[in-house]
Amino acid sequence: MAAIEQAIITWIHLVAASIWVGGSLFIGIVFSPLLKTMTNSIEERMQIMIRVGRRFNKIAVPSLIILMVTGLYTSHVLLSKPELLISTSYGTFLIIKIILVIALIITYAVHVRVIRKDIEEKIMSNQMPESEIQKLRKKIIILGEITVVLSIAILFFASLLDAGV
Repeated sequence: MAAIEQAIITWIHLVAASIWVGGSLFIGIVFSPLLKTMTNSIEERMQIMIRVGRRFNKIAVPSLIILMVTGLYTSHVLLSKPELLISTSYGTFLIIKIILVIALIITYAVHVRVIRKDIEEKIMSNQMPESEIQKLRKKIIILGEITVVLSIAILFFASLLDAGV
């Protein structure tokens, strides 16, 4: 792969990672706590979070797909030689990163499934009891935290791979 091609692919990968991880961190660390100061109503907070989540997903999902495609493209040479995956630290770190990405995708899919359309509609139309919203909120928070932790761990392994460790 030519140096300029590698640089462009790396740049695209980094932009997509910035959107995915940066957006997730912003929602969890900045927006969610700020939301508590905006309204005491858990129903209103969930409604706002659903709207923000929908909007974020419009750029987050394509970013995640771009991350996977550019990551696979960058590592296709190593992936085509399974013996290198096992016999080198680079291969080991790549396997760990791939496992973390799979865990991230599963966690994200569960997160999306927890707030499926029918649940979302109940929340948006104030037809869900507060006790159910509280349970749902706890699940969403846990899944969001797992998503952020996995994303940060993936970044760490990406830095190890970039350093050639």
